[in-house]
Amino acid sequence: MAIMTYTLAEFVEDLRAITAEEDDENMILLRVSPLAERLALSREWLKPEHYECDEEQGFTAHLLHEEEDHTLAVFAISWLPGRGAPPHNHGTWAVVSGVDGQEKNIFYKRLDDASRPGYAEVVWNGERSFGAGEVVSFMPHELHSVVNETDDVTVSLHIYGQHLNYTGRSQFDIENNAENPFIIK
Repeated sequence: MAIMTYTLAEFVEDLRAITAEEDDENMILLRVSPLAERLALSREWLKPEHYECDEEQGFTAHLLHEEEDHTLAVFAISWLPGRGAPPHNHGTWAVVSGVDGQEKNIFYKRLDDASRPGYAEVVWNGERSFGAGEVVSFMPHELHSVVNETDDVTVSLHIYGQHLNYTGRSQFDIENNAENPFIIK
């Protein structure tokens, strides 16, 4: 089956239209998910530099689009083999689609009421590996981690309601019950 070309510019226009029409984050996720799959499979936007990774961080977030007010941020994120991101939330709605390679998402559940700054009780709540065109979506408070268990750099497409560095999101240290700010480079 041939994949019809779907450009990043077309996706951004569709994303703007959806978010102008919808206030309900669940509906935004439902409507954006199939478009994220379509863009991920089209790969018209994918460039060799999207495979470059920060050795120290273990991944690189390549910004593809962001509105002036830091909303509607679209990234290609590349992951080094054996590396990933610690348990974290996004602080905004998120839709992620695989582009190249398999990535494992590990899902977590927060047990405490988030009333103690810097403290969090987080436990494993499932996992799923996904590849090209497969989509996973998140509400702002949902927690997950990502790991590339392959021998190659993987790439995934990430769409957020707001750029992650402006959401006040957190990463979680499960062993020490700690919650800390999570900023990406």
